[in-house]
Amino acid sequence: MPITKLASNETFDESCRTFILEGEGHTLGNVLRGIISSYPDVQFCGYSVPHPAENNIHFRIQMYQGQATDALKRGLEDLVKVCDVTLSKFDESLTSFQSRE
Repeated sequence: MPITKLASNETFDESCRTFILEGEGHTLGNVLRGIISSYPDVQFCGYSVPHPAENNIHFRIQMYQGQATDALKRGLEDLVKVCDVTLSKFDESLTSFQSRE
């Protein structure tokens, strides 16, 4: 998921950013939006797919305070943690199921 650029209309206000995530779509956009939206310092978080033929999303974060890039980094780190817990729970359940057979 390379973040290759910011949207061309961005200003120098670090509290608001639109990130263009290349090679990503609704799968990452929706789950990341859900995580970042839960942070109390986030005013708005959303994404759009500019065109179905384009393989990228525009991911917007607006903060009450702090930097939007920090919220994105935190959201990605928290998503990794969620995935780790999910994988661990799946492995535990699979092992339990297989031992019953």
